[in-house]
Amino acid sequence: MAARNLLRSLLLVTAVAIVPAASAGFAAVDVRTYREMDQFLAVFERVRADYVDQVDDQKLIRGAIDGMLNSLDPHSSYMDERGYRALMTTTEGEYGGLGLNVTMEDGAVKIVAPIEDSPGAKAGLKSGDYITHLNGKLIYGGTLDEAVDQMRGAPGSTIKITIVRPGRDKPFDVTLTRAKIDLPAVKWKVKDDVGIINVNTFSRTTTQEALAAINSINKALGHAPAGYILDLRSNPGGLLDQAVGLSDVFLEGGEIVSQRGRSKNDIERYYAKPGDATRGAPMIVLVDAGSASAAEIVAGALQDHHRAVVMGQRSFGKGSVQTLLPLSKDTALRLTTARYYTPSGRSVQEGGIAPDIEVPQLTDPDYKDRPRLREADLRRHLINEASVKNDVIEDDAKPDPRFAGTADELKKKGIDDYQLHYAVQTLARLQTRSAAAAPGGGGKSASRR
Repeated sequence: MAARNLLRSLLLVTAVAIVPAASAGFAAVDVRTYREMDQFLAVFERVRADYVDQVDDQKLIRGAIDGMLNSLDPHSSYMDERGYRALMTTTEGEYGGLGLNVTMEDGAVKIVAPIEDSPGAKAGLKSGDYITHLNGKLIYGGTLDEAVDQMRGAPGSTIKITIVRPGRDKPFDVTLTRAKIDLPAVKWKVKDDVGIINVNTFSRTTTQEALAAINSINKALGHAPAGYILDLRSNPGGLLDQAVGLSDVFLEGGEIVSQRGRSKNDIERYYAKPGDATRGAPMIVLVDAGSASAAEIVAGALQDHHRAVVMGQRSFGKGSVQTLLPLSKDTALRLTTARYYTPSGRSVQEGGIAPDIEVPQLTDPDYKDRPRLREADLRRHLINEASVKNDVIEDDAKPDPRFAGTADELKKKGIDDYQLHYAVQTLARLQTRSAAAAPGGGGKSASRR
């Protein structure tokens, strides 16, 4: 019962809403559809009777279901017992594995983003890397669930993975030790009088943890910080109610996001309640190509309300909502049922959130050459109804004289995360200007409330 109650709150963006199986509506079926169903049953019986090897009925039916859903967008899928358990495990935020967010592209497993401080991140695995072999066994052509099952395991156990990285001539092997992936939804720290709130995922406690982080930052400093950085980089999404809740932490009111289904009248809107926990403090939101869905909802809401400056690189571009439709006690259908829109009516589908200030990650020596996986790169992705231009999707960076430093040069200066460094320096400059402009002159004696 607890698991079912949890799932009722899910809007994984990966966004998942729950609709009880008994109350789910069914579209009218016409005569032609019945004829096609007859064709399907005829094929099913022929395969059962005449295929060269005897095939299990369950395997045939599962293959038919997968084939049907594979004709839709890449986020609709059937969840068997294994997939259902995996969803629950991920939502609980604790499992033994490598800490990699992965997707399936043309039969190959592709890394969307490694989770911070995970074995995959520490080994230097990057967004856009392909995993071709696990312990020397080719996994191309299998299912994503099968690959994920093999990568997970008891903490302390090892696995050898083979990586194909675009730009490198040959594949290379990496041996990783699985760890307990117990990722806190929110982490915080203070740097140069700036409060940094790093949101890794949108789990059940994200909003609560963010509020606690704000209080902890104020206590650590003994006063309000010069500003806040909300770091949403490599955040793959999570629960929609938590995306709404986190946005509400920083907003005084107004729409946060709208959700629109097939019908023109099928619109649901979510609004912020009065009260900004940071009292309007200067704010920067960091995003990159790994910031998806729920992360894009937050970035889009704060950007549209001019509450924060969005900085970094264009986000992933996943603007759809998946509804989880239980089929039995341990199986479900994850189906794309709606698109979501930012307060100004923008859909982030395909195009993502474009930062107000584009800042490359100069401390990553491969940032120029490594391809970035985004929604628009996935086969059968939903088309943005506003028709996103190709140059928006393809252009990741333009030369800027401010960003001419190399990774080695920055390392010598002690900078290991250039985007975060640039954001901190930006807020510090804003604070200096505000203090200099304060009554009393000079700014050195000005107080901050």
